[in-house]
Amino acid sequence: MPRFPLGIIALIVVSVLVYFGLAHRILDRLRISDKTALGILAAMVIGSFIDIPIAFGRVNASINVGGGLIPIGLAIYVLTKAGTSREWIRTLLATGVTAAVVFYLGSIVMSGNPGGPLDLLDPVWTYPVVGGLVAYLAGRSRRSAFIAATIGVLMLDIINWIYLVSTGTPGRILIGGAGAFDSIVLAGIIAVLLAEIIGETRERLQGGPASRGRPKELLENLENAEYTNSIGIKDEAGEDRE
Repeated sequence: MPRFPLGIIALIVVSVLVYFGLAHRILDRLRISDKTALGILAAMVIGSFIDIPIAFGRVNASINVGGGLIPIGLAIYVLTKAGTSREWIRTLLATGVTAAVVFYLGSIVMSGNPGGPLDLLDPVWTYPVVGGLVAYLAGRSRRSAFIAATIGVLMLDIINWIYLVSTGTPGRILIGGAGAFDSIVLAGIIAVLLAEIIGETRERLQGGPASRGRPKELLENLENAEYTNSIGIKDEAGEDRE
């Protein structure tokens, strides 16, 4: 009996949480409505079974819709909602750092002699845990952490594809598919949870979001988000947010 993909299980669990309104705060910070989030999650589940061939050189490559195209599109959308240019730069740097750490982990640390202690590490769990942690530490905000984690882990496949194409080495690459789908989904979830839990704790300890040195427009957005979460207001589609 084939193993049910861990990433799909995680997406189903997240969908249930979104449906019952238990992820309002996180979605508000990501500037995504509940209906949009459910649509994206459904598209990722369906897209996980769809691979699009990429004809390039001697490499037999394809990109998975649910684990490749949709995460890239979602990351770009979330990045456009960044409050300041500083957050843009920090997000891009965090993505690069996460990608570098995951690549080093997979290509150097975990590629040692067979039978060693590192053989006990399962990439499906190791990549998202390390990627999510590094993404949060480097990105800090919920948006930055989410983007850095998903794209950082996805970059492992993209780097391998670029290497094969540039060297003319025959091979097969499935970008965002197979086990990478699980890792990408879990990395994004872990990074956002870390940002939410640690970020919320820090904000409560300091009596609210840090305001020193932040642009006035960003502080107004944060205040509006807090107001939305506390009393519920109509979103852009005219639907009540409770």
